[in-house]
Amino acid sequence: AFPLRGSQLIEASAGTGKTFTISALYLRLILGHGADQAGFGRELLPPQILVVTFTDAATKELRDRIRTRLAEAARFFRDEIPAPDTLVAQLRDQFTPEQWAACAGRLDIAAQWMDEAAVSTIHSWCQRMLREHAFDSGSLFTQTLETDHSDLLGEVLRDYWRLFCYPMHGDALNWVRANWSGPAALLPRVRALFASSRSSTNAEQTPAQIIEACLLERRQALLQLKAPWLQWAQELRDICLQGVANKAVDGRKMQARYFEPWFEKLSAWASDDTQEQLDLGTGFTRLTPDGMAEAWKSEPPRHPALDAMQGLKTALDALPSPDAAVLEHAARWVSARFEEEKRRRAEMGFDDMLLRLDAALQAEGGERLATLIREQFPVALIDEFQDTDPVQYRIFETIYQIEENAPEIGLFLIGDPKQAIYAFRGADIYTYLRARHATQGRLHTLDTNFRSSHAMVEAVNHVFERAEQRDTGRGAFLFREGSENPVPFASVKSQGRKEVLQLDGQPISALNIWQLPSEQPLSGAVYRQYLAAACASQIVELLNGGQQGVCGFAQEDSAFRGVLPADIAILVRDGKEAQAVRRELSTRGVRSVYLSDKDSVYAAQEARDVLAWLKACAEPDVERPLRAALACVTLNLPLIELERLNQDELAWEARVMQFRGYREIWRKQGVLAMLRRLLHDFELPHALIARTDGERVLTNVLHLSELLQQAASELDGEQALIRYLAEHLALSGQAAEEQVL
Repeated sequence: AFPLRGSQLIEASAGTGKTFTISALYLRLILGHGADQAGFGRELLPPQILVVTFTDAATKELRDRIRTRLAEAARFFRDEIPAPDTLVAQLRDQFTPEQWAACAGRLDIAAQWMDEAAVSTIHSWCQRMLREHAFDSGSLFTQTLETDHSDLLGEVLRDYWRLFCYPMHGDALNWVRANWSGPAALLPRVRALFASSRSSTNAEQTPAQIIEACLLERRQALLQLKAPWLQWAQELRDICLQGVANKAVDGRKMQARYFEPWFEKLSAWASDDTQEQLDLGTGFTRLTPDGMAEAWKSEPPRHPALDAMQGLKTALDALPSPDAAVLEHAARWVSARFEEEKRRRAEMGFDDMLLRLDAALQAEGGERLATLIREQFPVALIDEFQDTDPVQYRIFETIYQIEENAPEIGLFLIGDPKQAIYAFRGADIYTYLRARHATQGRLHTLDTNFRSSHAMVEAVNHVFERAEQRDTGRGAFLFREGSENPVPFASVKSQGRKEVLQLDGQPISALNIWQLPSEQPLSGAVYRQYLAAACASQIVELLNGGQQGVCGFAQEDSAFRGVLPADIAILVRDGKEAQAVRRELSTRGVRSVYLSDKDSVYAAQEARDVLAWLKACAEPDVERPLRAALACVTLNLPLIELERLNQDELAWEARVMQFRGYREIWRKQGVLAMLRRLLHDFELPHALIARTDGERVLTNVLHLSELLQQAASELDGEQALIRYLAEHLALSGQAAEEQVL
C-alpha cells in the first residue's frame, strides 16, 4: 500500500486518475488506514488535511469529488449500496465487520465537514495562513485582496516619472523623449523586471546620471569604432575601382553604381561624430572577405577593412545603451514604492500572498511559524505539482522539510514531469527536478490512462519511445546527459474509451501529421492560411460524414453515433491562428467559438475603437478625433459615407451635432447610457449579428461599457476616463479576472 507518511512523489500523466488517487488517499487518511509502515498512525479530519491545487475551478471539482467519494464509501460500509469501486471494496475488507459502522460514521462526519476542509488554491491558502498566523508572520490582521493593482501601479509609475524625468535636461531628456513616450509605455517593461533580484552597480545614481554617463561612454566607443573608416573607405573604393577597370571582377556582382553609394555613406558616417546609423544594405555582406571572393574572378584583395566589416553591424548594435540600467533603476524604485503603498493600504495581490508567507518563513521567527502550520496540517497533498515555481516549493520545503522524510508528517506531491517542461504556462522543470531528487526512493507512478482511446495512447507511446530509445540525442524531453535522464518518458497502459472513430467503416488513425506539399519557405501569414483551410476542410468532411452516417463512433453493443460539432476541438497557439481557422470554417458555413481563459477585453480591437469614440464624444468640435471615431473598424461605415463627410459640409455638421448630443448624455446620465445610445443610433447590434464574429464584438463593447461605467464612479471628468482606458490598453497583457470573457 502507498505509505501515508513522509514525503512522497506521485508521477501521473494526463488521464491516469490523479483526482481519483487524491480522493482515495483522503479516504484512507480519514479512516486511519494502514499498518505501521503504510499508515499515518492516527485518524485525521478534513480540517487537518491540506489539499492544494492551482485554479479555483479545480478546487471546486476536487472538493466535490472528495465529498462524493466519502459519502459513497460511508453508504457502502453500511451495506446500503454496492461497492462504488474495487479500491473501496478492498479498503472495507481490511476492517472487521464490527468496525464498519464506526468507519461509516467517521466518513459521514468527514463528508459533512467538507465545506470547512482545507481544499484551496496555493494563493488562497497562503492568504489564510497570513491571516490566521498574523503575529508569527508579521502580517496585518485585516488585509484586502485586490485582484487588479494596475491603477495603483500606474500611479506609482507616474510618481517615478514626475520625480526623475521632469527635472531632466540636455542629453538625458532627449534620450528619454526618443526612447520612452511616457509612463504608460514604460509600465509593461518595468513590470516584467519586478521578479529580477540582481544587485545594481549604480544604485546611488539617478536615471539622469546613468543616462549621461552611458551616452558619454557610447560616444567614445562610436568615435573609436569610426576612427579608421574614413581612410579605409577611400582605400576600399580605390580597390573596387581598380578591379572594375582591370576586369578582375564579375560585372553582375560588382559595379560602380552599386559600390559608390556604399563608400559615400561610409565616408559621411565616419566623418560625422554624431551620426550612429549606417545603412549599407548588401554592402555589409559584399565588402567582406567572402563577399569579395565571390565577386573577384581571381585572387580576391585583402584589406583590414574587409575583416572589420564582418563585425561592424554587430558592433554598432552593441554600442553601450542606458536602456537596461535605467529600466533596472525604474523597476527597483517602482517595485519598492508599489510594495510600500500596498502595505500602507493594507492590500495584497495574488503574488504578494506567496511572497509574504515565504518571507515570513525565512525570517527570524520562521521556524515557529512552520511548526504551527505543520501542526495545523500534518498532511498535505499538492495537486498539479509540476506547475509549482521556486517560491511555492520553498514554502512547502520550509514547512515539511521534504528531504528529511519525517514520519510524523505526510507530504504527497502529485504531478506530471512532462508538463513541467512548459515554461510558457508557468511551470518550472528545475523546481520539479529538485523535488524528484529530494524524494529519491519514494517515487510512485500512475501508469494507466483511463481517458484516451487505446489507439491514441499507443500512438503517443510509439512517438515518444522512438525518441527516448535513440542512441544519439538527449531523450524524448532533451534532458538526458549520458546515462542520466532526470525526465524519462514512461509509456502508459490504456483502459480508456472503447469507442473507435471510423470513416466509411474503417478506423481513422489516432495521430496524423500533415506536411506542406512543398519544401519552399512560406511567410507566416500564408502558412497559417494554408493549414487553416486544410483544417477547416477536414472538419467539414467529418461533419458531413456524421450527417450521412458514414463517419462517427463505433462501439461494441452500442449503436453507431455520427460525429457532431461538439465532438471537435481545435488547439491553437494564439489568437491569430484562432482567427485564421474560424475564418476558414465560417466560409464553409461552420460556426465556432474561440475559448481563451486569459485574453483581456482591453486587448480586443473594440477597446481601441471605444477609446476613439470617447475622445470624439469628449471633444466633438475637434475634427481629427471625430473622423478617427467614424472611421473605426467596429462602426464599419461605408467608404462612400466617409467620403461624403469630406465633401458635404451639412453632413459633417450633422455628425458634429450628433456627437455633441452624446457628450450631453455622458455628462448627465453617464458613459454607459452614452455608449448604448451610440450603439442604437448606428444600428450596431443589427449590423453585427450578420457578421460571423458579431456576437463576440457586441459582447466586448457592452462589457467595456460596464467596466467604464464602474471606473467612472471613481474618476473625475471625461479626460480622466479616457486616460484610464488608454492605460488599460497599454496593460492589456496583464488581465484582471473581471476583464476576461
